[in-house]
Amino acid sequence: MLELLPEFTSQPEVLLAACVFGYLAGSIPFGIIISKVLGLGDLRKVGSGNIGATNVLRTGNKLAAFLTLLFDFSKGICAVLIVRQYFGEDAVQVSAFSALVGHCLPIWLRFRGGKGVATFLGVTIALFFILGIICCFVWLFVAVVRKMSSLASLTSSLSAPIAAIFLNQPNTIILLVLLVGIIFFRHKQNIDRIIKGVEPRIGKTE
Repeated sequence: MLELLPEFTSQPEVLLAACVFGYLAGSIPFGIIISKVLGLGDLRKVGSGNIGATNVLRTGNKLAAFLTLLFDFSKGICAVLIVRQYFGEDAVQVSAFSALVGHCLPIWLRFRGGKGVATFLGVTIALFFILGIICCFVWLFVAVVRKMSSLASLTSSLSAPIAAIFLNQPNTIILLVLLVGIIFFRHKQNIDRIIKGVEPRIGKTE
């Protein structure tokens, strides 16, 4: 029988600490911070109002968008690797999940955060490098072919638990399914527009 979760052996206080650390790391609103530092104004009043790299790009500043993508990606990596340095895989998965929740629902912004894609990809890279590379490749392929960031994000996230099965990483599957659920929920409006055929293409205003 496949073990779909790591064995939970850590003390409750360790898991709580991992949860808090992951959430706080994930909740750092780099898009807003970078936009303010570079004099781009309040990101929440630009485009879709989202705090992620796609909306930062709508300010016209590619450097700001790249930095936001890089730092949001790094949040996911740090949430996994730092906890893994000191604790077990059960704590790692708690931190990884909390990081994505933190990005999407940051307490500092009244729980109005981003859609979590860059942080999700950072988490997958840190959990299992090849898995993360596959997810990144799927995102890039769909984005190039269909020119839709949202569709690329949905497809990339959905590929994660499937790839985990083929890569013999069964104990990450439940975590990945939960993360995919968050990604899809945060993209519910995009999904509706994709179904209606009115979802904007990359490079056009949402």
